[in-house]
Amino acid sequence: MILDPILDLFRGKAVTIPPLDGAFRPNTQLDDAPAFAELTEPDNLLSAGDKLLASSGNAVYSIAAGTAPKLVETFASTVTALAFSPSGELTVGLESGKLLVGGRDVSRPAGVSCITALAYAGDGALWLANGSAEFAPSQWAADLMKKGASGSLWKQDAAGGTFRKVAGAIAFPYGLHPIGRDVLVSESWRHQLIRFEAASGSRSTVLTHLPGYPARLSPAADGGAWLTLFAPRNRLIEFVLQETHYRQDMIEQVPPAYWIAPALASSRSFLQPLQCGGIRTMGIHKPWSPSRSYGLVVRLDQNMQPRFSLHSRANGIRHGICSVVEKDGELFVASKGGDCVLAVDAGGF
Repeated sequence: MILDPILDLFRGKAVTIPPLDGAFRPNTQLDDAPAFAELTEPDNLLSAGDKLLASSGNAVYSIAAGTAPKLVETFASTVTALAFSPSGELTVGLESGKLLVGGRDVSRPAGVSCITALAYAGDGALWLANGSAEFAPSQWAADLMKKGASGSLWKQDAAGGTFRKVAGAIAFPYGLHPIGRDVLVSESWRHQLIRFEAASGSRSTVLTHLPGYPARLSPAADGGAWLTLFAPRNRLIEFVLQETHYRQDMIEQVPPAYWIAPALASSRSFLQPLQCGGIRTMGIHKPWSPSRSYGLVVRLDQNMQPRFSLHSRANGIRHGICSVVEKDGELFVASKGGDCVLAVDAGGF
């Protein structure tokens, strides 16, 4: 009918999310995996030569089986991104917006103050993801609740020099995976993976309609990749994102820890939302309940399509997976919500 477009303004919208099915079928692989190391809120994992590095707060640790994490270096603010250069220099992004390469403060373009991911391409060029032009990395929930899309992608050539802006208007780029001259970017707030061409900045969608918020990417041994999703989507959060006035009132009146928003861990306070009804029955937390936090790692093939996934379900404790790295046949998984690094046989699936 001719009036349909007008009437649509007054009709309700269905709130739907992709099901956990197919390659995303739930399991308990992450909760069943042994803890390789205990570390408070491990965020970034990095294979640096023969060492496995992990960031925690404002420090970087070296972790190995059977020993306590060893402090490598501390910084003035929280570490938000790690990379290892072809020449062997540790590259670090900080909450303050600083970028350090081998301990040297590198000049950044104006507006780059939310470094969420760093990655070196095969030719030595450095890719940088700037999550938001308005918020710091730790304020990611505020960027989501304000439906931010001010993130950007930058590249520094192998010869050095200034960073060049490749693309903007990205809804919180959180992970980088260089592919030849191009780069694959996880766009968290739009639940998708985008491939960017380095020279022109043109973009193409590689994988969309993900069931969670994608975080960092890392290479797999056979040429594919590993993708982490740091939190799940659920209908209540999707509904809140449609309600502008409610969302504004929540931001102004409620502490961020208690927002109806994704989380890295759940069930730590009785003040948190989503604790009754379909979440708990007779004191038991249902594994299929609509949790604000979850643990999810996805294996992508060489065409960047999902093959299988590893889960810590709603009633699990290994939530908030922001980074993984494959090294010597093992997959190391950083559970920021579970305060540990896990080790899983990468070829055992």
